[in-house]
Amino acid sequence: MTQAEFSAELERLRRSHAKALDNPQSYNCQDCQECVSCTFCRACQDCYRCTHCQQCQGCASCTQCRECVNCHECSQCEPCQSCRGSAYLIQCFACTDCTYCYGCVGLSKKEFHILNVGYDRKTYFALLKQLQVR
Repeated sequence: MTQAEFSAELERLRRSHAKALDNPQSYNCQDCQECVSCTFCRACQDCYRCTHCQQCQGCASCTQCRECVNCHECSQCEPCQSCRGSAYLIQCFACTDCTYCYGCVGLSKKEFHILNVGYDRKTYFALLKQLQVR
């Protein structure tokens, strides 16, 4: 095999892979593209080992998230970006190991925060209701 033959075959493989929009090892995913080992997801792209997620992109090991981008090991989050190991986040960015946060950025190991300000549980949910958040 010559260098030119190698380069041509490598380019053919790259083009073939770029066109592949299947979801290997995934189960019952609808309208997903390039997801691997996902189950019961809808309209996701480039996710790995997610379950029951909707319209997520580039997420891994997430459960029941919606419209998240590049989140990992999150649960019940919606439209969040770059969050890790968190649950019940809404419109958060780059939060890690957080629960019940709304509109927070860059927090770590926090709970019941709105716009990076901490509240007790009761006040947090009262404020969410006042803001008409589900």
